[in-house]
Amino acid sequence: MLAIVTATIIFSACASATRDTAPNIDSAGAVMPNAALTPGDVLSTNVNEICVSGYAKRVRNVSTATKNQVYAEYGVAFHAPNEYEVDHLIPLGIGGSNDIKNLWPQPTDPRPGRLEKDALESVLHNRICDRSIDVLTAQHDVAIDWVAAYRTYVQHR
Repeated sequence: MLAIVTATIIFSACASATRDTAPNIDSAGAVMPNAALTPGDVLSTNVNEICVSGYAKRVRNVSTATKNQVYAEYGVAFHAPNEYEVDHLIPLGIGGSNDIKNLWPQPTDPRPGRLEKDALESVLHNRICDRSIDVLTAQHDVAIDWVAAYRTYVQHR
């Protein structure tokens, strides 16, 4: 329980004080979640739970109403199919939660986009489970800057 509280505090400390709905764009043009709206949130830091086959599928529970709320908070009134995915900033597969503080409308484009983040999620899950990265480190790195984590763990391996 203490680890979950500590992780939430770490991720919450990254949020800015304003509730501007605009996403952030990094220097390479990738879209980042707005830290005031999506600071990240953790359900588990227990590797023995996270690494059980089917864990993410079992804990996934985001209603259509919650997805619509995420779109509304980010000012996305309309979107084409596959233009966005309501995504978990800290992926379920590495212990992220379904709380709205961990959800954002991630666009497919520009790249890196949602497909690259999916690759990052898979790599981090595998590295957590083979104990080559600490779960708190992986959660922190994704919450702070998922694109930098992608470049570190996926592009440079």
